[in-house]
Amino acid sequence: METKLNQKPSNAFIAASWAALFAGVLSFTIGLWNAQMQTNEKGYYFTVLMFGLFAAISLQKAVRDQIEGIPVTNIYYGLAWFSTILAVVLLVVGLWNSTLSYSEKGFYGMSFTLGLFAAIAVQKNTRDSHRAGREE
Repeated sequence: METKLNQKPSNAFIAASWAALFAGVLSFTIGLWNAQMQTNEKGYYFTVLMFGLFAAISLQKAVRDQIEGIPVTNIYYGLAWFSTILAVVLLVVGLWNSTLSYSEKGFYGMSFTLGLFAAIAVQKNTRDSHRAGREE
């Protein structure tokens, strides 16, 4: 029996990935909306979330391109890693220095992590679905 490596992800996995992305981003955003913090602090956390999502997707694409033999410059590959790590560090430093309760800090950390992971899964599913459609 031959295993097909470039098959389309299941509809259940695609739906679960999108649901996780919406859950992470929506919960983080609703948490910010209802938070008792200054608007500039809310803006900081929202910007870190958006930066992190973009950086994680960019990193996933760069890693996948390299695996598939698509040329990726070392500078872009390094910047993708740096940006992803920087987004996580910025969130951790922001939460570490905030006056939020531990449960709030945990909430933002977990919803951020869920959002980043789900963004990677959605991008992977999109790419795999597109590739499977081209091969058929």
